[in-house]
Amino acid sequence: MHRELIVFFRKFVIIPSIVPTTLMIIYMSMNIVSAQPRNTKDKLYNPIYNPIPLPQISEITDKLTTKDIPTGQGGFARDYTIQLQKGDNIAIDLSSENFDSIITVLSPDGSTLAENDDGPDGSSNSLLFTRIIETGTYIVRVRSFGETGVGTFKLKVTKLSPVK
Repeated sequence: MHRELIVFFRKFVIIPSIVPTTLMIIYMSMNIVSAQPRNTKDKLYNPIYNPIPLPQISEITDKLTTKDIPTGQGGFARDYTIQLQKGDNIAIDLSSENFDSIITVLSPDGSTLAENDDGPDGSSNSLLFTRIIETGTYIVRVRSFGETGVGTFKLKVTKLSPVK
């Protein structure tokens, strides 16, 4: 039977020894980690995973490198956040002359909302259209298909006007 005693942020585990009148106390150091937001409104600060904020309507040129998120399939990914409203219709165009691109949109809950590998023109660039189902922060993930695709890319996010 183990009993735990926490004293001044230190943890001691009390284990009865073979002799019933003797107790063995094992000292363990505890690291206290705050779960309070650090510098964002309602998100936890994570120095390892820090998606790049995108403006509402944007076109950027950036670079996928071996220091980005490894996909586990030999390629790499870079994440961007964007604030979208329920009912928004967006188009995302991703092009690169350096790697076969894949574009993914992740919902605020982390599930995949939409994904595209090759665009309709038969190239290895990606083109995606989707309707936003709830207001919130979405992730636009740029990644390479297959082995170690890195290099420069262009990412364009456009909010489409409703058809009247």
